[in-house]
Amino acid sequence: MTNGRTIALRDGTPVLVRTIRPADADALDRFHESHSPETTRLRFFTVHPHLSAEEVCWFTTCDGVARDAVVVFHGGDIVAVGRYDRVPGTTSAEVAFVVGDAWRRRGIATLLFDELVVLATGHGIDEFVAETLAENHAMLRVFAKTGLVTGQRIDSGVYELRMPLTGTRAPEPAH
Repeated sequence: MTNGRTIALRDGTPVLVRTIRPADADALDRFHESHSPETTRLRFFTVHPHLSAEEVCWFTTCDGVARDAVVVFHGGDIVAVGRYDRVPGTTSAEVAFVVGDAWRRRGIATLLFDELVVLATGHGIDEFVAETLAENHAMLRVFAKTGLVTGQRIDSGVYELRMPLTGTRAPEPAH
């Protein structure tokens, strides 16, 4: 997926899907700056209007094994990012997404989830773990729709969801 491929969303809009690169730093910064305060709060659990240079570097530099991220572009702009980060010493990885405010309800988070399952299982990850604010109903629906959630608990308004990836057929990447 290094060079990416063009995929049509549910509404027919063509987007480019590929793994993130350090050269995407400016596009990622612009993407983050475009979020509403509510979007950053739902993703970072606090209003986080600006990424530091260190965060941009961290988010755009992945080893493709223990950490990877998939970006969705429309034109030259990032419209969504999904990522996984392996929990050190385990075969589990935390998974997280952010979809631009104007790009929601088009199936992008599900597309990102499927892409990340393929990448992660190819590197020995057999479980995704997600922490999601209880009021983030859209993200909870995305995870529920996967049919993979086998465990969940809530603590202080944050759901922790466990999604085993083994014993399931990894989704085929969208064409």
